[in-house]
Amino acid sequence: MVINNHAHVYTVLSLSELRHVVKKYCDLVSIIQFELNSFVFLFAQMIDTVTGPGAQSFAVQLKALTDLEARYQPKLSGLRLIESAQDNGLRMTSRLRELEVKDLLSLTRFFGFSSETFSLAISLLDRFLSVMKIQPKHLSCVGLCCFYIAVKSSEEEKNVPLANDLIRISQNRFTVSDMMRMEKIIMEKLYWKVKAPTALRFLRLFHSHIQEQLDAESKKILSLERLESQLKACHCSFVFSKIKPSLLAMALLCFEVQEQHDPEYTDKISEVLISLQQLLNIRDGDLLCVREFVGKCLAEYATTKCSKPNSQRLRWIISGRTARQLKHSYYKITHLPTIPESAC
Repeated sequence: MVINNHAHVYTVLSLSELRHVVKKYCDLVSIIQFELNSFVFLFAQMIDTVTGPGAQSFAVQLKALTDLEARYQPKLSGLRLIESAQDNGLRMTSRLRELEVKDLLSLTRFFGFSSETFSLAISLLDRFLSVMKIQPKHLSCVGLCCFYIAVKSSEEEKNVPLANDLIRISQNRFTVSDMMRMEKIIMEKLYWKVKAPTALRFLRLFHSHIQEQLDAESKKILSLERLESQLKACHCSFVFSKIKPSLLAMALLCFEVQEQHDPEYTDKISEVLISLQQLLNIRDGDLLCVREFVGKCLAEYATTKCSKPNSQRLRWIISGRTARQLKHSYYKITHLPTIPESAC
């Protein structure tokens, strides 16, 4: 209704119209806040690039990572609560966490994102779950938000998908506004600390340090691509959430060297690993224990009994009009044969 008092024109809104205006205003505020958060992530990424490894010595890089490691570790008491929780659908459990991580691994492969993005997403997820008691129904939103934070922090801006597209491809039912609110909660609970010293960063640093001390033939023993694939498999297991990233990286390297069975090339690598172990003050018992965990995890991952990431959930959602426009032959594409991989 419009009221004209000769001087001013006033519009009187109904209650439903007023609610609609307020909702649009709140959505606008959320979008602005979301963009500000994105700017913070990009700024942090720029700082990380400027102060990155570059020409820094191994000792300087290692000290920088180890100094930060304890600050970014998930809260152990919180992880134990998850581990001891009964799987009754009311509380967060280790099984639910593992299923969510496998979904995030599927998304990582679907978009072709880097190993760094995946490892950072898992770090954010474990850190948040260890300080917040969440209901299982909220896990998919939490997981996707951690993934999106990692994507914006690690990937090039042109490769970052829209939040709405990410929700649709992952086939979740929450909205972009829900995702924005959850992202804000996650960042506040983690004190806006995103760039964690992950096991992947330690693994790459150790691998580079080892390779520098080997001859051409010995360098072929340790494949970084294979090691990163093995690390992804370990991330899917809850037990490794409680282990320090540097220890997990060392255990992976020790396990891989142990599997080679060629003293001619592995002796030199073993010497470097022993010096690294002493530098990190890692006890023999701890390293042996985690190495056994790694071996068990990779053995299970390689069997058919292992629960592989559910690729069925990753389907493009299209409108009926688009579907009708597709050629009939598109629906008769046969499945491609499995491509053999050397990595796990």
